Amino acid sequence: MVVRKRRKSRKLRGRTRTMGWGRIGQHRKSGSRGGFGAAGMHKHMWTWVVKYAPTWFGKHGFNPPQKYEVKAKEINVGELAENLNEWLAKGIAREDEGRIVVNLAEMGYHKLLGRGSIDKPVKVIVSEATERAIKKIKQAGGEVVLLSASEER
Repeated sequence: MVVRKRRKSRKLRGRTRTMGWGRIGQHRKSGSRGGFGAAGMHKHMWTWVVKYAPTWFGKHGFNPPQKYEVKAKEINVGELAENLNEWLAKGIAREDEGRIVVNLAEMGYHKLLGRGSIDKPVKVIVSEATERAIKKIKQAGGEVVLLSASEER
């Protein structure tokens, strides 16, 4: 293994007061490193800045203000059809007048989307629903109750 001759321990020889660095604390304070912290970045350390930290100075990019967004939890008609039997078994949904009644608002869903298909008559209670989802559920013999529309009245 190669011996590093420029190690600090090679310099600190003899346990003298200055360890070979001359009189009155030479090589002790911040003058030996060109100043504390970022001192001299626009002066004597400029070549270092250009080579190793070219983005040190100036403003970069745009930080938009933070805002709290509530992401709407959505469910498709196809997912609704897949989960109906499971929800009935757990007691989340119930049967009423030959229809399965599902309150998606209580389950934490905000919107019903129209992807997929359904073949059972279902009464769905939800805050929002797309026209396509309402059409598919009505074709299956069910109905959609929109909470946002009933709250406005």
